[in-house]
Amino acid sequence: MHGNGWEPYTLSLRIVNWVKWYQRSGLSDSTIVSSIELQAQALSKQLEYHILGNHLFANGKALVFVGCFLSGDIGEKYRSVGLKILEREVPEQFLEDGGHFELSPMYHCTLLWDMLDLLNLAKLTDDPCFGPYSEKWQSVVERGLQWLDAMTHPDGQISFFNDSAFGIAPEPKWIVTYAEELGLRVPRSDSPIQILLATGYSKVVQRDHTLIFDHGAVGPDYLPAHAHADTLSLEWSVGIDRVFVNSGTSLYGVSAERHRQRQTASHNTVVVDDEDSSEVWGGFRVARRAYAQLEKQTEENGRVALVASHDGYRRLKGKVIHRRALDVFERGLVVSDSLSGKFSKAEAHYHLHPAIRVIETNESRLLLETPSGQRLQLESGVPFRLEGSTWHPRFGESVQSQKLIIPFQSSSSISIKVELLN
Repeated sequence: MHGNGWEPYTLSLRIVNWVKWYQRSGLSDSTIVSSIELQAQALSKQLEYHILGNHLFANGKALVFVGCFLSGDIGEKYRSVGLKILEREVPEQFLEDGGHFELSPMYHCTLLWDMLDLLNLAKLTDDPCFGPYSEKWQSVVERGLQWLDAMTHPDGQISFFNDSAFGIAPEPKWIVTYAEELGLRVPRSDSPIQILLATGYSKVVQRDHTLIFDHGAVGPDYLPAHAHADTLSLEWSVGIDRVFVNSGTSLYGVSAERHRQRQTASHNTVVVDDEDSSEVWGGFRVARRAYAQLEKQTEENGRVALVASHDGYRRLKGKVIHRRALDVFERGLVVSDSLSGKFSKAEAHYHLHPAIRVIETNESRLLLETPSGQRLQLESGVPFRLEGSTWHPRFGESVQSQKLIIPFQSSSSISIKVELLN
């Protein structure tokens, strides 16, 4: 039993898929059943308590599935171990606001699909072993659907905070359809502002544009494996077109490119003295990290104000605190950044989606156009520059793009104003 195919996470995914396929196939093949049982045995000997998070969750789900599939004492044994894992991990991993605790919209989709699978399994088998869990799982799923709605852009796809990309997890529309097929309530908010306090995100919706703002931790302290140094970053869409985008994720592993995609400069936030707000390293590690807090949120006549800060740069000699204020109104937004403490150099980065066209530029103003034809005017109080960058919407994919870099110069504060012109 050597190779990636026998790794516990791989086994977990494959076991569930084989069980689903076999049940639908109409086959009666003892060789396949024996293989599934062998794979379950291999998984049970290497449960990922050392990794935890979504890996251990997947292990538990697989054992529950194979436990319902196999008959007799062996099936009951696997099911019991799997349910014990999930009894601990479901309340640990899904936070009060419905979000998955690794704070990645991509992994949230994966785990939310897993929860729907478990509810579906409980319904199909009608096994009394699910009695203590089904109602709790349903509540988790309904909150998780609300969180997913808040973290989804008007184009129907997830936002790119922490490790996130298209094409890996089930799409939001598939998840919603699955939930509706199971008869679950799919809550949606019509409020102009949604504050997800437990995970640390906010969504602001105006008639013509949508903003998602990260003012949370990088992840659970004991498991920041999928974290990026993106504290106080934002993503912004106009209509269905994305305008400001985070880097996305095109690869895992340990490489200079993996590190670059996780760095602060690959997100729409502020870099101080060429350092990252959280010390990302290795492929899935974070050393000293930023802690953020939402200081203010107001909404009056449709105009929303948010203020948040983080302490990620306090480890530097100048003990810098970064504070960001957002003013989101019907036809645009203002983003204001201030730094308290001492620093030699600081810059705000804003990454444009590759489809955004730069029509005209001078030292402190940009005229932009979205694919749908909406024109935007961006103004800054100080000269800025445009540089080439890349966006990573899928694994293995890098798309050329541009980013705006605004230096703090001699000031401790800067701001940009972006308005819709037509």
